[in-house]
Amino acid sequence: MHTSARCLAAAGTSKKTLAKPGLKDVLVIDAVRTPFLLSGTSYGKLMPHDLQRFALKGIAERTGIPKEAVDYIVAGTVIQEVKTSNVAREAALGAGYSNKTPANTCTMACISSNAAAVNCYGLITSGVYDVCIAGGVESMSDVPIRHSRKMRSLMLKANKAKSVGERLSLLTKLRPDYFIPELPGIAEFSTGEIMGHSADRLAAAFEVGRQEQDEFALRSHTLAQQAAEKGLLRDIYPVEVPGSETVVRKDNGIRITPMEKLSKLRPAFVKPYGTVTAGNSSFLTDGASAALLTTNEKAKEYGLTPKAYIRDYLFVSQDPKDELLLGPAYVIPKLLDKAGLTMQDVGVWEIHEAFAGQVLANLKALDSDYFCKNHMKRSGKFGQLPLDKLNSWGGSLSIGHPFGATGVRLIAHCANRLIHEDQQYAVIAACAAGGQGVGMIIERHPDGKF
Repeated sequence: MHTSARCLAAAGTSKKTLAKPGLKDVLVIDAVRTPFLLSGTSYGKLMPHDLQRFALKGIAERTGIPKEAVDYIVAGTVIQEVKTSNVAREAALGAGYSNKTPANTCTMACISSNAAAVNCYGLITSGVYDVCIAGGVESMSDVPIRHSRKMRSLMLKANKAKSVGERLSLLTKLRPDYFIPELPGIAEFSTGEIMGHSADRLAAAFEVGRQEQDEFALRSHTLAQQAAEKGLLRDIYPVEVPGSETVVRKDNGIRITPMEKLSKLRPAFVKPYGTVTAGNSSFLTDGASAALLTTNEKAKEYGLTPKAYIRDYLFVSQDPKDELLLGPAYVIPKLLDKAGLTMQDVGVWEIHEAFAGQVLANLKALDSDYFCKNHMKRSGKFGQLPLDKLNSWGGSLSIGHPFGATGVRLIAHCANRLIHEDQQYAVIAACAAGGQGVGMIIERHPDGKF
């Protein structure tokens, strides 16, 4: 049976495949991740490249791909560890991949590993490489903290001083404020606004109430807990923490908190009247992910069974002040139009949950005539996304959100859900700092097994 026909039969639909004539298919063989943990817990003493190393080891073990067969590795990250500026390369070497395999690190805020996957997609479709790994990592347990700029300047001058007298002279210039450290930025550089504050304003603009947000957060944790108990989170690769007897096998941020308790939490950003709280926001998370992407020919050569295809993608950007978190609303209609699909063609939706209010505001934007006409220049509203097909195994609110790793986690959930839920197409949509966003279309492979 022809691949396209087999795909349609497997998915139980009459929809066309999105294979592009003359362009190589990019197969998702599998994707893994470390358990996602609250920062400051079991991964607290590890460096980012350690976490990425575990994910790279995991994808090789899970798929059986010979490490020397991998042509290229790309990993996304956001808060760079200065000692390992190219974390992809250090992790690859630490995981036992060939030192002849190039690796690079990319960053695009919360969609960094989506960017890594797209980089690999481009390398494969253009014929540069055949076997690539896309991943991502974030460690919020040990972020780099710098001396103040004044202190750095003084220290650099001291390093160039040629005599004891010159060094002592520089010491006389020290002032108390020189010792105030610089923490990694938590505000948008262009606007100076904290993302949580922007989420609160967005929720207010789209009239997303506190109860709606708390209910959505509870939904995320409940679905994630159910998925974990049913053994559906098979992308998890256990981690043996070095220097201890601990083997981490599951995410530790999933907590089903009753609505009564959620409703009592105080606003975290806009006080005292805001609606965004610690209970309906994603939390600081440590974790890493990795996905093996390749061609049909290489999959056959190495006896690999694919789960899905990456079929299409699109990045968007908009006003980082008032539309910071609206990437999903902007990208979903454009991406589906580009691919020739409708909302009804999509059986699996995975939208990154930075904040409950952010997700709900995007859903309301898509179902708003005013927003779609005036901001997206469409003839009318895009429509109401089916909630029963959205993030049915939980999302970033519950599973966690290691900034650089989440994109590949979304790919993993799409590939696995397509098979488990007997669907053909999945859509990923995510917002990111800087007012950017990404959309990706994943198509089920007819031979995929869950």
